[in-house]
Amino acid sequence: MTATDRSLELINVAAQAAADKLAHDIIAYDVSDVLSITDAFLLASAPSDRQVKSIVDEIEEKLLKELGAKPVRREGDRDARWILLDYVDVVVHVQHSEERVFYALERLWKDCPELPLPEDAVKTRGKAEEHARLTGDGSGSDGELS
Repeated sequence: MTATDRSLELINVAAQAAADKLAHDIIAYDVSDVLSITDAFLLASAPSDRQVKSIVDEIEEKLLKELGAKPVRREGDRDARWILLDYVDVVVHVQHSEERVFYALERLWKDCPELPLPEDAVKTRGKAEEHARLTGDGSGSDGELS
């Protein structure tokens, strides 16, 4: 693992903040060996646009309060279906559950080492897939997102 201590610290605080706001399927990858622009990605999801925004706001607040970290970029606020927070050392992706299943970012980063997360964050695994299975949503029968 080559992610810096600072990256791991940011990932852990962000993951705990996401778990505190009931994010689903929180996972982090060390992408430092395959990307030169960042050390780690944190992925999380939620079943509604409002909750996606709430999770992102909590992550921003906790990282600023606990570590003095501000994102250099925040994208996706308008629709709140997929919001990206760029902290240079780490990039946080919070997606609506439907986008999470459809885009399946885990497939892109599956060869990268998974980073350890706080216990509360680990307990969230499988929630997006379960939601998609129960509601029949996910990739969409027509291949388009609503």
